[in-house]
Amino acid sequence: MLDPAAAQERCATLVEMARQAGADAADAVAIGSSSLGIHVRLGKLEDVDRSEGGEAGLRVFVGRRSASISATDLSDAGLRELAERAVAMARAAPEDPFAGLAPPELLTAGPFPALDLSDDAEPAPELLRERAAAVEDAARSVAGVSNSEGGSANFSRSAFALATSEGFAGGYGATSHSLSASVIAGEGARMQRDYAYRVTRHVSDLPSCAEIGRKAGTRAVARLDPARMKSGPMPVVFDPRVGNSLLGHLLGAMAAPAIARRASFLLGHEEDRIFPANIRVIEDPHRPRGLRSRPFDGEGLPTAARALVDDGRVTGWLANIASARQLGIEPTGHASRGAGGAPGVSASNVHLEPGDLTPETLIADIAEGVLVTELIGQGVNAVTGDYSRGASGFRIVDGAIAGPVAEFTIAGNLLDMFAGLVPANDIEWHRAVNVPTIRIDSMTVAGE
Repeated sequence: MLDPAAAQERCATLVEMARQAGADAADAVAIGSSSLGIHVRLGKLEDVDRSEGGEAGLRVFVGRRSASISATDLSDAGLRELAERAVAMARAAPEDPFAGLAPPELLTAGPFPALDLSDDAEPAPELLRERAAAVEDAARSVAGVSNSEGGSANFSRSAFALATSEGFAGGYGATSHSLSASVIAGEGARMQRDYAYRVTRHVSDLPSCAEIGRKAGTRAVARLDPARMKSGPMPVVFDPRVGNSLLGHLLGAMAAPAIARRASFLLGHEEDRIFPANIRVIEDPHRPRGLRSRPFDGEGLPTAARALVDDGRVTGWLANIASARQLGIEPTGHASRGAGGAPGVSASNVHLEPGDLTPETLIADIAEGVLVTELIGQGVNAVTGDYSRGASGFRIVDGAIAGPVAEFTIAGNLLDMFAGLVPANDIEWHRAVNVPTIRIDSMTVAGE
């Protein structure tokens, strides 16, 4: 597998070859990855998945014409062919007035922040199998669990590097450890499935196999014999494991390419307070061991912590170089990059700041409502903000959890939902997007 130093060397070589082939400017990425996963079901080894690979991507500019291309042959001969093909493609491409590299004055330079993304510990296959068996055993030991879809343990290592003809060069590595279990409770028509998982950069941050397994089993048993919801307007409370999807919709609407295409429900609300005044959404790309931490963005710009929402207002759009030029704004260090295609836009580690209320206090005055623990389908219109998704979870009756419910739909509009959002104080920090329990009043529930 490519390590960060080797990936950076391949990028520099590819940029130089592109210039020799006739490109006016170029940038290159190199990505290396290796992974090992073990899956156990009913105590028996079911699957071993091992992969290793490397890929390079090149973007070249001939005047205002550009092309992007990628390949897995990282030899000098393979890279030279890649560069020549990319330049030929660019010469045949239409002009794009917004395309181009980040200028030198916007680029960041090392030393980059130490983010502690890579773990020296690399588990042997035997150890991963032990963990997979242990997490499944813990889930199956919960009373009421009747079957299993299995337990898994995985380890991966990756490297990313970027070089541009404007003078940027950088790379970093990362590791990932994960555990998961998925089990079934009940028999016949009563069967219900649920799961638990955790992903960390360092194995020392993983919860125990017993904790993850018990959580999966307990969740599955709690879903047995679900009732049906009544239809009507009522408060909806989002569990943290699904509430982060609401921030996902916000981030998508804040992406400058969507704004430039006029395909965002936030258009026209740049100055509006779309959340209550106490709501803040924070991004921190330099969080140590964060799942989306990165020292620079996909175009070589610096990354930095910032409030994406402050005083209930969006603080600006998330822009790469091309979308910033199109909108006439400054780029924000949010370019994302894979081996293929032009840069996109993405945020790093994001969280919704918690409120002051416990989850119990948050629901204490709800006479009839629902706690959502699972969302189904993709019924969200990014242009209008209209929101409608299938769900399951638990009834809330007279301020208390009253039993499982399933096969209902929750609906509203994201702008109205954001305006009424109330966070609890139980934020969880182990995801890329972290939120506490969230309450939103006056959503429409369609059940019986």
